[in-house]
Amino acid sequence: MRSASGGGGGAGAPHRRSAALANRLVGNLDGAAVLETTFGGLVLRFRQVARVVVTGAPCPIRRGRRGEAMNAPFTVWPGEELTLGAPTSGLRTYVAVRGGIGVDKVLESRSTDLLAGLGPAALSEGDELPIGDDECGPLPSVEVAPVPDPAGFALTVRVMPGPRDDWFTPEALKTFATATYEVTSESNRVGVRLTGPVLERAREGELLSEGMVPGAIQVPPSGLPLVFLADHPVTGGYPVIGVVLTDDLPVMAQARPGQTVSFRLVSADLPAAA
Repeated sequence: MRSASGGGGGAGAPHRRSAALANRLVGNLDGAAVLETTFGGLVLRFRQVARVVVTGAPCPIRRGRRGEAMNAPFTVWPGEELTLGAPTSGLRTYVAVRGGIGVDKVLESRSTDLLAGLGPAALSEGDELPIGDDECGPLPSVEVAPVPDPAGFALTVRVMPGPRDDWFTPEALKTFATATYEVTSESNRVGVRLTGPVLERAREGELLSEGMVPGAIQVPPSGLPLVFLADHPVTGGYPVIGVVLTDDLPVMAQARPGQTVSFRLVSADLPAAA
């Protein structure tokens, strides 16, 4: 994960739980670089023996002629191909290799930041990736991690109102809390773009730039909400009507185009998750 010091964004995996689980299952230390693929379609050919695991959006996994399971570490031998099919639900799938992916660090990070243009470029056919030599912990004695699949139907996420909900009309706030929105194909690691009822402002003009966080729901002049993810901008000048709770960010990270999303407003005194 990239440090936010010096004006850089956090970046890293949008679905951090899946990336962290992948590293744990092959004995990597937290923060080791993993591969992230969207909608599957990834084919990897290994030139050396490697301990590998696949987490996140569940998809068919083929190691040569053999099928492998999600969230279950396995060994890939030199010359074998690992193929990931399209996920049955969710959007982002993660591949971890023991030792990490050994690409060069930028600002002490191996993650890609789309907005800043930092970090490794998106993979293309024929690219070669080194397996890293990062310090590892012991291999866990786990055959498979029981992890629920991402929801494949209507999504609901909890939202803290504000800090700029006073920039919207009472009707817009009611709409925001009751309407159903749809994820668009314009979504990416920066944020999830939604289409649906327009949220009308009560105030004109623009704000001075304010700090942004993952889960901030910014409303640009179109009136359609945008939920920021890992590669969100450090600052923004459009009003933020609410912020998705940290525990619900994985839901948005796995939201695929065409899925519906509803927002449920919660109060500031909501108890922390156990």
